[in-house]
Amino acid sequence: MPINYYIFLSIALFAIGIVGVLTRRNAIIIFMCIELMLNAVNLLLVAFSKMHHLKAVAIDAASTAGTDGQLFVFFIMVVAAAEVTVGLAIIVMLYRNIHSVDVNFLNRLKH
Repeated sequence: MPINYYIFLSIALFAIGIVGVLTRRNAIIIFMCIELMLNAVNLLLVAFSKMHHLKAVAIDAASTAGTDGQLFVFFIMVVAAAEVTVGLAIIVMLYRNIHSVDVNFLNRLKH
């Protein structure tokens, strides 16, 4: 499958995530859109890693080049899991304090 398909899909997912973050007020939806943007970047990293690996294998069959992108994806997924833990804890505490997950109510936490 050509790399262009992966690039267009990744751009579409990232654009949907940006639109969701900028237009929604629900903290959970915003959080999901941020995760969607991270997954778009992961898709692009894996696609470029595969492309680079296939070119390196064509030159040398024992090459391990092109696996760096997949390693970065693993670390991004670990960071995203930690982000989910912290983010959901913040959202739960927000709901406990003001009984809403609307991000416009975050200004109330300043006082």
